[in-house]
Amino acid sequence: MPEYLAPGVYVEETSFRASTITEVSTSTTGFAGRTRYGPVQYTGGPRSSEPRLVTNYSEFERVYGGIERYNDTDQSIPYLAHAVRAYFLNGGQRLYVSRVYDPADGTGVAVSPDIPVATVPPSLARLRARWPGEDGNVAVTFTAVRSGDVGIHAGTTTARVNGVEPGALLEMTDPGRQPRPGDAIPPAALRILRVEPDGTQTFVDRSGSPAPPPVASWLLPVEVTVTITDRAGQQTVYPRLGLAPDGRRSLSRVLDRDDPQDEDCPIWFAYDFPDEGTARIELLFALVGTGEPARTYRLTGGLDGEAITAAALLGDEADPDDAARKATGLQALAEIDDIAIVAAPDAGGITDPGQRALATQNLIRHAERARYRIAVVDGPEGASLTEIRAFRGNFDSTYAALYHPWVEILDPSGPPAPGVPTPRIMLPPSGFVTGVYARNDVTRGVFKAPANEVVYGLSRLEMNINTGRNQVLNPEHINALRFFAGRGNRVWGARTLSSNPEWLYVNVRRLFIFLEHSIDLSTQWAVFEPNGEALWRNLTRTVEDFLEVQWRNGALLGASPEEAYFVRCDRSTMTQNDLDNGRLICLIGVAPVKPAEFVIFRIGQFTADARG
Repeated sequence: MPEYLAPGVYVEETSFRASTITEVSTSTTGFAGRTRYGPVQYTGGPRSSEPRLVTNYSEFERVYGGIERYNDTDQSIPYLAHAVRAYFLNGGQRLYVSRVYDPADGTGVAVSPDIPVATVPPSLARLRARWPGEDGNVAVTFTAVRSGDVGIHAGTTTARVNGVEPGALLEMTDPGRQPRPGDAIPPAALRILRVEPDGTQTFVDRSGSPAPPPVASWLLPVEVTVTITDRAGQQTVYPRLGLAPDGRRSLSRVLDRDDPQDEDCPIWFAYDFPDEGTARIELLFALVGTGEPARTYRLTGGLDGEAITAAALLGDEADPDDAARKATGLQALAEIDDIAIVAAPDAGGITDPGQRALATQNLIRHAERARYRIAVVDGPEGASLTEIRAFRGNFDSTYAALYHPWVEILDPSGPPAPGVPTPRIMLPPSGFVTGVYARNDVTRGVFKAPANEVVYGLSRLEMNINTGRNQVLNPEHINALRFFAGRGNRVWGARTLSSNPEWLYVNVRRLFIFLEHSIDLSTQWAVFEPNGEALWRNLTRTVEDFLEVQWRNGALLGASPEEAYFVRCDRSTMTQNDLDNGRLICLIGVAPVKPAEFVIFRIGQFTADARG
């Protein structure tokens, strides 16, 4: 209660309604696996190596690289990149990617040759790829550019220029003479702008001596444009970067290692000399040369790393005693609460059966520990009925679903020559299925089983699952992808990997994940509130209102709310011992709708004079 210590009128705000429960997203997905490039933790690398959220395939390609095969012994297929492409093609919208990287030797990060800078003592500048991988073997071109003039000066150290930051490089030119873009920059014509504590502007030359501009000279800001050309010939351009260390668009800030202005910048720039004095003049000539004001540096040494293993996929937890050591692999996805679906497309492609089963078990265990997500599991490539049944026998979980067989697509990374058949590759189904999950959640709702849904983006299935084969797979909770003439390729199963009949169906498990997570996040306000009748009534109304909305949306079974759910929070659900130990217990029961897995029509003969 507020205190009233003096007579007067007091106006207070109050609420006459129960708190509301906000629905959590059920379509946000997380992938862990090997990519060609992108954020990953390594020694000496950027601090921001967490999984990145991407919302379309183009964004993924810019951050994590494309779908070209890895340059290893087996020319391995980047399953995760193809899975991302299939995910967005089938209706996915939000995807977190945790890159797994296992270097063969060293860090696998591409670097440029050291760039000598003629300072006293001599110094070095260097370029490094931001992340390991062969995609870091880029070409970086520095080009000196001149901006428009900043004013005419009267040859005095008290002259002022506007629109230029302290520390900027300025080139003196004769009035009316605009240098051409390819003209060399005379070292003697360069000045560094300094601003004294009293605001006075001074100009110093290459030697560090005061050198005011001549009478009526024009000053042109000198900056560098950085052009990064990747191995496919695509260019990323960062125009007009200044060499002043504290500028808004300085070279060291835009291409910073830990906090670049463009978080997707593929390289970072570093140097080991102080910013004071005239070092930035020497840096300019070290970067662009003294002749034609442009020079290209090639980064080499980037490696794609080893094939994925079960241990690398699982990753390491974050070190609580070292902020620089962050979680990796699936452990990194565990720190993101938004994820409701998780997959590891590379796990099904592991050739060693023991490693493959262990990697899948790690994926399932990850989903179980996270509680509010389900794992989409891939079977082995080319598995027969016997092999896929043996593989399925390794697991029992309510938080996972297995899909079979693999999917064939036309390889988009290898356009054929004229007259040559289009190459085809086999992919694990998880990328396609997780996209179907997300699309189904948006168009229908999480309560609807993600089955009898069309799968887009494939040419055919690895094998034909007919009714007879499906009668073998379905009772063992192996969800089939099937082709139906006139109806296309469809997901034809909605069972979890659980032996518990209460959690037989994927949509029931995901509905409870949705309900539990929504209630969890939206009732945190109740912690440390007085544990009495008022709180119990408030929580009861809050949960009942939320469940009524779900019933009206078709998520719960029953002709009335009383048949669909109950919420009880009173002295019948708590003992005095519970109250004394600070426990509030609310019982919630819901009747979920289950899929019509077997639709049966009973038909018999009927005569015209029959009755009843």
